[in-house]
Amino acid sequence: MKRWIFIFSFFPLLSLSQSRISKEHKEVEKFQKELNREYLNSKETPLRGDNFANFKGHPFFPFNPKYRINAKFIKSENTQPFEIPTSSGKTKSYQEYGKATFELDGKSYILSLYQSLDLMKLKKYKNYLFLPFRDATNGKETYGGGKYMDLVVPQDNMIVLDFNKSYQPFCAYNAYDYNCPIVPEENRLPIKILAGVMYQDVYHH
Repeated sequence: MKRWIFIFSFFPLLSLSQSRISKEHKEVEKFQKELNREYLNSKETPLRGDNFANFKGHPFFPFNPKYRINAKFIKSENTQPFEIPTSSGKTKSYQEYGKATFELDGKSYILSLYQSLDLMKLKKYKNYLFLPFRDATNGKETYGGGKYMDLVVPQDNMIVLDFNKSYQPFCAYNAYDYNCPIVPEENRLPIKILAGVMYQDVYHH
């Protein structure tokens, strides 16, 4: 009898876990569809000419819940604005907002989160956080210049880093019209992040 009680009590937990993972997966699928929609829209896409005409959709790493990480968030105090160099040689103004610390495959890592001084002035983006990072896939499975992730200011001391939603900057697809922030040295990961948008170097720059 006890065995059956254990089995029946286990099923709701299993169902809840599968439901949670399914919800996370659906969020990533929504992100992927929206990104493809943006690039296929002539008014929003960074693609030009043949690059736009030949674009069918982004390649993505398979969804992996391993790369959806609950990181500890530490807000930075008394930080000063600074300039991040861009791919065009210009600079853009940012301010460090905080740091995210997390573990992956048993090792600890820290990434800095930034706010754009220009976007902070807009009500729509006042809680927007910018996470540029590099990892060991750059120049191979992903763009050589690194990837980005969009986040919002957390309500407590935890923040979700879903690398399944990481993407390449516009200048990976059109270096003529866009200048993209270069990933700061402090945000370079020595490991492969096999998640998010992949990159095929077939674009005419």
